[in-house]
Amino acid sequence: MANSIERGFEKTLFASRWLMAPMYLGLVVSLAMLVYVFGHELLVYLPQLPGMGADKVILVVLTLIDLTLAGNLLLIVLFSGYESFVSKMDVAEAEERLGWMGTVDFSGLKMKLIASIVAISAIHLLKRFMEIGKAKDGAGLAGEELMWMVAIHMVFVLSGVLMAAMDWMAAQSKKKP
Repeated sequence: MANSIERGFEKTLFASRWLMAPMYLGLVVSLAMLVYVFGHELLVYLPQLPGMGADKVILVVLTLIDLTLAGNLLLIVLFSGYESFVSKMDVAEAEERLGWMGTVDFSGLKMKLIASIVAISAIHLLKRFMEIGKAKDGAGLAGEELMWMVAIHMVFVLSGVLMAAMDWMAAQSKKKP
């Protein structure tokens, strides 16, 4: 009797992983939102292209790269999270299946996540650096705001380095007999 109760409880716990499925569907909606914003940015700036200077084109391209990196990050979290915590995906034919699917573990996901955050932060910081002295209304970047942006970016970088070091130390400890 107690053994069947335990088994039933464990089956319920295991089945609870499916409660994550709506969250992954929400991430699909978030990806659609990013596609919409990307398309909107493209449509806003394409007509302005003939009059744009190189600096403005670079800022637009950095914005589009930023959105693309966020979309890539979302896909990585969506696919590897679903496969790690809910169920294996067997919807893609062998030649269409992405090479990293099923191979990104939690540690790899964590590293991809922090690397993407650092890249997005760096692009945003670069965009802000390029805007220094360009504001026509005098509303340029304040020194304190810039300092905080660099400090936050460095926290992301340091977090990534520390996470990589922890993963490396964990891997080294597993190698020792």
